[in-house]
Amino acid sequence: MADAASFPPATVLVADDDADIRDLIVGQLRQENYRLLAAANLADLRQTLRDEAVDLIVLDLNLPDGDGLSLCRELRAEGSDVQIIMVTARGSAIDRVLGLELGADDYLTKPFEPRELLVRIRNLLRRARNGPAARTGAMRYAHIGPWRVDLVQRRLVAPDDRLVMLSSAEFRLLSRFIDEPNVVLDRETLLPERRATAAFDRSIDLQISRLRHKLSSLPGGEDLILTVRGEGYVLACSVDHS
Repeated sequence: MADAASFPPATVLVADDDADIRDLIVGQLRQENYRLLAAANLADLRQTLRDEAVDLIVLDLNLPDGDGLSLCRELRAEGSDVQIIMVTARGSAIDRVLGLELGADDYLTKPFEPRELLVRIRNLLRRARNGPAARTGAMRYAHIGPWRVDLVQRRLVAPDDRLVMLSSAEFRLLSRFIDEPNVVLDRETLLPERRATAAFDRSIDLQISRLRHKLSSLPGGEDLILTVRGEGYVLACSVDHS
């Protein structure tokens, strides 16, 4: 695994139509030595993504010319692996789950403490740079039960080469299980970027359920992820890479 110092500064794009909020976030992030970009609407954001290599987007859900949810869906459909933190005034569990299922990596509700945003950005960037694909080098696939997990394209591959796409939330969870097979992982470990509230965040249950449903579409995939009552979840199999 490469040392953090060997990586160039991460590029963070802040997209919010409120200039005061946008400037506040950019100001807070300057101390982290990130390369910072800003956009006031989806048109500017899309142009920036065409012109620049962006590592993470702090994305307001409601922009004057479109919906952040739609942008997430578009980016993931295009195969983009840019990290996305949604920031919105909405706070319901349904909104959180929808954002995560459509491709957001994390979700923060206004008003929020700037320090909390800094921690979440740091965690997501660290995870992206030190995740399964980075650690396995040229090895693209993780083998679990009857499945191959494509660590580059974020999808499941059946023995007959049938493809099953994973949402960003599903891939994030599966990656953490792949990191530590046969180890019981609690909610805080599975959702480190939301450690303070993970114990009460029920959206993870829905994400686990959807991931299990996809894994169980092949014989031998039904019992790959088990619940350990009162403790968490476990990937109950060995993991090989190729």
